[in-house]
Amino acid sequence: MLDRIGARSIDDLFDEIPAELRVDSLPGVPSALTEMDVSRLAAERAATDGRALNFIGAGAYEHHIPAPVWALVTRGEIYSAYTPYQAEASQGTLQIMYEYQSMIAGLTAMDVSNASLYDGASALAEACLMAVRAHRRSKSARILLPATVNPWWRRVVRGITEGQGLQLEILPYDPAEGRMDPKSLDRFSGQDITALVIQQPNFFGQLEDVDALTRCARADGALVIAAVNPLSLALLAPPGEWGDGGADIACGDAQPLGVPLSSGGPYVGFMASRMEHVRQLPGRIAGRTVDVEGKPGFTLTLQAREQHIRRGKATSNICTNQGLLMSAATIHLALLGPVGLERVARACVARTRELIAALGRLPGVRVAFAGPRFHEAVLQLDRPVAPLLESLAAEGIVGGFDLSRDYPELGHALLTCATETRTEADIEAYVRALGRLLGRAAAA
Repeated sequence: MLDRIGARSIDDLFDEIPAELRVDSLPGVPSALTEMDVSRLAAERAATDGRALNFIGAGAYEHHIPAPVWALVTRGEIYSAYTPYQAEASQGTLQIMYEYQSMIAGLTAMDVSNASLYDGASALAEACLMAVRAHRRSKSARILLPATVNPWWRRVVRGITEGQGLQLEILPYDPAEGRMDPKSLDRFSGQDITALVIQQPNFFGQLEDVDALTRCARADGALVIAAVNPLSLALLAPPGEWGDGGADIACGDAQPLGVPLSSGGPYVGFMASRMEHVRQLPGRIAGRTVDVEGKPGFTLTLQAREQHIRRGKATSNICTNQGLLMSAATIHLALLGPVGLERVARACVARTRELIAALGRLPGVRVAFAGPRFHEAVLQLDRPVAPLLESLAAEGIVGGFDLSRDYPELGHALLTCATETRTEADIEAYVRALGRLLGRAAAA
């Protein structure tokens, strides 16, 4: 191949890369292997990851995924399907998009949904940008962002929007309840606020008073952006029913719906809105129509992405569409149905309740916040969390997320979680291990 194109070596193909930026070798990566040897090496390295007992959530969750989900998603006609620019050749892909949108709109009680975004964090950033475009009476581009919103999501929002003139204002939370106090919004009365973000459940797992917060935002003319866990909507009021008129935009990560944990991604973002804002909705929208013979069919509509329109007029310049993972979420939702989804959500609540009740009885452990919660719970320990998590990891237990960096005011705080995949024996193993480590540290 090099001879045919007139190159002397592989290095000649990359001679525009400065020498100081090049890597001479990759430790642990052999120069060449047969297919059989590659498969064996990959299997051996995958085995070193082990099968840890997982008690961390913090925005990505280990759920049971029914076998048919990925058996179907990895079929060639879905797995290798590309962007459906030609509707006549992409009816299957477009129908999946349409079904996905219908399910997300139903879950969130919103009027319209797009056909997926990159992930939950970038979906929230897109929602903030969308709110500025949609709220034409507001000139401030001020977005109120509570500290109870996932800290990684907040960083992504800042990174994406700070160069576009948005002003992000972080709101404190009630340290006794671990959630926003609606009265804290009184100080913004009469000011030009573009939108308020409400995460439900919030990063601590606590349930916000979404009705009161939505009414407060509405009273001051601000839009409401709901950042929600789609699984929780099997139990909790959907954003479209918050307050007196519902949220304006709903977004989040559909990872809990058929998408496995995978070293942080890829995941899949969703976004839905009220119909009055549909022309500001980024991403793809698949519509159902009829052809000239009156037969039903599907097509892309309102294609205001960078790939379909001049860059300066695009609603979004994040063009990655997680179509494969969106397909997995669609099949997962179709398999579970409303009853199955509710059963999973109730099982998660029950497992988390059992976990924190058992951990809370250990000496040196205190449950930080009271009140209703979903998935997560914050525990305050009498010693630093990081060394304990390292010791637990050595025993094959992922104990949770250390909050000390993002929320130092909470002291030695641990965010932990249990989904429906955790059994009573799993919880007992975690409690024994942590109790032993706390006892050993106390003795030392």
